[in-house]
Amino acid sequence: MFDFFNDITFGNKDLEWLFLVVPLIIVWYVLKNKVYNAELRTSSLEGFENVKPSAKQYLRHSLIALRLIAISALILVLMRPQSRSSFKDVKTEGIDIVMCLDISGSMLSKDFKPNRIEAAKEVAQSFIDSRPNDRIGLVIFSGESFTQCPLTTDHAVVKNLFAGIHTGMVMDGTAIGNGLATAVTRVKDSKAKSKVVILLTDGVNNQGSVAPLTAAEIAKAFGVRVYTVGVGTMGKALAPISMYPDGSYQYGYVDVQIDEKTLGEIADMTGGKYFRATDNDKLKNIYKEIDRLEKTIFEEKNFTNKAERFFPFAIIAGIALLLEFILKNSIFKSIV
Repeated sequence: MFDFFNDITFGNKDLEWLFLVVPLIIVWYVLKNKVYNAELRTSSLEGFENVKPSAKQYLRHSLIALRLIAISALILVLMRPQSRSSFKDVKTEGIDIVMCLDISGSMLSKDFKPNRIEAAKEVAQSFIDSRPNDRIGLVIFSGESFTQCPLTTDHAVVKNLFAGIHTGMVMDGTAIGNGLATAVTRVKDSKAKSKVVILLTDGVNNQGSVAPLTAAEIAKAFGVRVYTVGVGTMGKALAPISMYPDGSYQYGYVDVQIDEKTLGEIADMTGGKYFRATDNDKLKNIYKEIDRLEKTIFEEKNFTNKAERFFPFAIIAGIALLLEFILKNSIFKSIV
């Protein structure tokens, strides 16, 4: 009934049934006026045709209106209106996450729709949307590695850079160790309580100057947790086998080779977890699982202060009763 009082609560809200008095008084007033209407007998109405009702006639119901206002205000006073001020002190401790993405030529394989790299980009961007309080960075690698975006809370920038990623940006190959080492470098000096690297690849380390397990030891030393994701269906996949002069690829079915043993050891060594994605849906579920495992820390303090707010209603009741008394004993004074 009192939902429109946005900032007001009532200490005695159970007294709202007292408002039933208001319609009862209105009914009583209407019936009373029907019974006690005054009559004047006259032999002719001549001379009364142009007599207009006076303001006093229009205002004669103002007395009961003022009384109803006073009664309603007094009921509100009895219900103890209170203002409620809430203060919330929220402390957020985000997680620093570096996404390390393989962009080698094999990521164009069509066992994912439309291919591995586009599926990985789409899912990664959705993951970014689910982490509004975290700093996120981006490292890409194939035969070499480099930082596409340092840690930032500007997720729009990260997503725009993700959209522009494609194979051929650096020398082809699969330098898993270099990619992980670069990602660790970007996050190792972070002051965040949780530092994470998500490493996604579809192959076996065959390039680079840093061995994958050596990079994992570096990550462990700096307290960086690494989640590894192997991307590729079981068996064979339709993958690029050669490039035409115009830059397009010739595709053929080749064996899917992922160094799951090394990826699992990297995850175990750093306190992370290894996942295998064989299609788009499984890749989405993997990122949901990582999102569940790496929760942002929130600390929330609430303080509520209540103050009595009956005084304005008491003033309204007093003014209404005073006006009724003045009008009843002046303009509308009864003749005895």
